[in-house]
Amino acid sequence: MSTSLKNKVALITGSARGLGKAIAERYASLGADIVINYSRDKASAEEVVKNIKALGVQVIAIQADVSKVAEIKRLFEEAKKAFGKIDIVVANAGIEMVETPVTEFTEEQFDRLFSINSKGSYFTMQQAALNVEDNGRIIYVASSTTAFPVKGMAVYGGSKTVPRYLVNVLSQEIGHRGVTVNSIIPFAVDHSGIFADPNSYPELRKSLLDSCPMGRLAEVEDVANIAEFFASPLSSFVNGQHLLVNGGANQ
Repeated sequence: MSTSLKNKVALITGSARGLGKAIAERYASLGADIVINYSRDKASAEEVVKNIKALGVQVIAIQADVSKVAEIKRLFEEAKKAFGKIDIVVANAGIEMVETPVTEFTEEQFDRLFSINSKGSYFTMQQAALNVEDNGRIIYVASSTTAFPVKGMAVYGGSKTVPRYLVNVLSQEIGHRGVTVNSIIPFAVDHSGIFADPNSYPELRKSLLDSCPMGRLAEVEDVANIAEFFASPLSSFVNGQHLLVNGGANQ
């Protein structure tokens, strides 16, 4: 059984860079047509579109802020108008906040992270449930902080934990359609997000490296590998699961 995604349409939120970009480009390399989503960085989104077009598949980029439900609905409407269907949805869009103790985070920070990471993922998966084809795939990109609490990440980890519950509920509600709903739980990812700059957060980086028996952070390709598995026929009987991609780290 292959992991070909030919004749499939995949929509990935937050796919102008980082993990979303890696997943979108991986799916395109497997033959899927792609819907790129971005909030503000149009230039990066256009660069991803260019990369994907070079792979010989169809691709469009749609601007939409996932913290706004009306924009999530429009994202799905425009995607279906362009391609006629959606087979795979990856709820990836999110923002990070680290090194912020419980005694210091603000209401504004809390609201911003929960509006994007929790609310955005919830309503993205809701629209996915309403629009994805039978035997389709819904994938949520979580964080290893949802499995291993890390000091300074109370708001970030909390906001990424909430949608994990929805994965379990939704997998039960639409499993009869052959649709699987799973989450990827990545370790800190090198060359992406807060670690896009290799010199950023040196103390946190050292702590994470010390916790991992494989002696490294994750790379975007490690996460794309699991996204490929969850999108493919190989995972057709894997449903409601949360797969840690952390090299055996204990945080």
